Amino acid sequence: MSYTTLEKIEIIYEMYQKGYLGDKTLPEDTNPNLDTQSEENAVYFTLPMALNYQRNSYTLWESAKKTFEDSQTKFLFYPKKVISTDYVDIQKALTKHRLAIQVNKQTDIWIRLCKTFCELSNGSVIAFISNLDNDVDKIRNFMQGKAKKKFPYLSGKKLCNYWLFVLTNYTQIPLKNISDIYIAADRHIIRASYKLGLITKEQEESSRAQDLVIQAWTKVLKDSKYNPIDLQNPIWLWSRNDFKALQSFDNMKIEKNIE
Repeated sequence: MSYTTLEKIEIIYEMYQKGYLGDKTLPEDTNPNLDTQSEENAVYFTLPMALNYQRNSYTLWESAKKTFEDSQTKFLFYPKKVISTDYVDIQKALTKHRLAIQVNKQTDIWIRLCKTFCELSNGSVIAFISNLDNDVDKIRNFMQGKAKKKFPYLSGKKLCNYWLFVLTNYTQIPLKNISDIYIAADRHIIRASYKLGLITKEQEESSRAQDLVIQAWTKVLKDSKYNPIDLQNPIWLWSRNDFKALQSFDNMKIEKNIE
């Protein structure tokens, strides 16, 4: 029996919801359980995000948690303290628990972001977002437009949208227009998009793969009950689990496979 792309997506979502894609624990679930309304929490889920490239996300957030809970390195999560600390001391703190693994580059990124938040919103992530009306489109347009250099890596197509997605899940920031958050097109999402037939093999290998995937997901979910971010975790885990055969888990337990 064959299924439409949207039917396949719905099965993957159901598999995720019912735990058939394995452990639903996500990298960001490793955190110090801060008050979700606090500035500390907003900063915690912002600064490490900019270091989340070309590395294992689970180990990144494990390192972030250790860094936050270490009294000698906790200052890193307070932008005003960072910009008043010597470079060498910042670098030493960032590398103590391997939060930064590209020593010079990632130290520079961390400091640049702290300076940006201090310049724009007195060191506050929550105030920065509020100044842009808590609006996803305004935040993304600002960060990816004239202020792009102020937000190294965090302003990228993948990380910016994933950061906004994480804020909706781990903070109480009242973001508006969350339906406009694109799916964060990392390698797992790109692979899954090809597997589902949303993009071609040539497009998967294209330098424009991220843009093409974002466009494909926006199109396929138009007028459906899903927003792109609703599928972020299910599709990511489906790829990470080597595209586990699609199954419906009704009373008949009938297995459904993608041809």
